[in-house]
Amino acid sequence: MQPKVFVTRPIPDEALQLLSEVCRVELNRENRILDREELFRGVREAQALLCMLDDRIDDALLEQAPDLKIVANLAVGTDNIDIDACSARGIAVTNTPGVLTEATADLTFALILAVVRRIIPADRYVREGRFNGWGALLFTGGELWGKTLGIIGMGRIGQAVARRGRGFGMKILYHNRRPVEEAIARELEAEYAGLEDVIRRADILTLHLPYSPEVHHLIDRKELQMMKPTAYLINTARGAHVNEKALVEHLREGKIAGAALDVYEHEPALSPELAALDNVVLTPHIGSAALATRIKMAKTAAENIVAALQGRRPSNLLNEEVWKGG
Repeated sequence: MQPKVFVTRPIPDEALQLLSEVCRVELNRENRILDREELFRGVREAQALLCMLDDRIDDALLEQAPDLKIVANLAVGTDNIDIDACSARGIAVTNTPGVLTEATADLTFALILAVVRRIIPADRYVREGRFNGWGALLFTGGELWGKTLGIIGMGRIGQAVARRGRGFGMKILYHNRRPVEEAIARELEAEYAGLEDVIRRADILTLHLPYSPEVHHLIDRKELQMMKPTAYLINTARGAHVNEKALVEHLREGKIAGAALDVYEHEPALSPELAALDNVVLTPHIGSAALATRIKMAKTAAENIVAALQGRRPSNLLNEEVWKGG
């Protein structure tokens, strides 16, 4: 009998085809987050699990899946997975790095432009039939040319955002665990600085670092108070990087100019106060949602599963210590 793979959400057909060639695919066909009992039922007798960021993969779930050999996350981040618990059971964990870099950087810049140039309220104004002619002060917003783009997290995505910033004539200032290679810094004309320095100097502050408990509420009241009153906060990384309650207070009181968010502290729940603010742009975690990118991500996850089930090392293995194959 073919091994069973459980897929927690609809994915592109190209990836399902890859899986179906070697696996018996059980798929949740509804585009919704499964509850715990549904997840438990799905992983029973499964040798592989293809999951999403909203699926919590912990020891309680793994107990329901004694035959599980691989957990393939359709994402770069893996904060939804207890990797140590998987490793203790000899279960491989993989992700989908690299393929979503440019799409996420594109979305980041779309958010920057939307919030700085007030695109969303202007669009609503026209749709409501309120546009009755050009006005010198109608929806005046900020500018990007010559401004400072502050990047926290200078990995693949942070560097891709920096390249786009250079195209807009922006000064690139960044903070990372360590400075990037000198050749990259020269190419991007990027200046390394301490975290507080970046926060204080940035006109646009954008987050591009993975989540860990150490960076929970990296942007808290103290950090928001450091920002210029004319500055904007952009987050396409992880919602818990930002204290959402504090952000609402600063936005409502005009202590910063605006924010654009693709991720949320208690995702998928949204603070109702955020939705009421006109100086915020909100998108539903679509950083990688270019169709070609999502196909690549799904195929990468499927290829990782096929490799593991055929005894080959998956390309994106995160817990190397579990691998016993060739």
